[in-house]
Amino acid sequence: MAGYLTTHVLDTAKGTPAQGLKIELYRLDGETRSHLKTLTTNDDGRTDEQILPEAEFATGSYELVFHAGDYLGKRDFLDVIPLRFTMSEQSHYHVPLLLSPYSYSTYRGS
Repeated sequence: MAGYLTTHVLDTAKGTPAQGLKIELYRLDGETRSHLKTLTTNDDGRTDEQILPEAEFATGSYELVFHAGDYLGKRDFLDVIPLRFTMSEQSHYHVPLLLSPYSYSTYRGS
């Protein structure tokens, strides 16, 4: 199986997918943080393309940055949510985000 990376963002306060949320992907190499791409969630709270498709996939450490404050329209509490993780094998990595104005949770999805 070839590796690739996806996400799904759900707005738990509204009970809907988080449409229009900006997401940035960075590759981490020690102290070096390299921007790879910026995507935006669609009507279903997913990106129109895989965040990291098979052709671009490489094992290693990454960071997804979810721009929650812009999506929520305020910055009372949450603004930018950085999630750092390691992909150690050629596999499908799915990083969901459950979001509300005052909390979030994530897990390794399937």
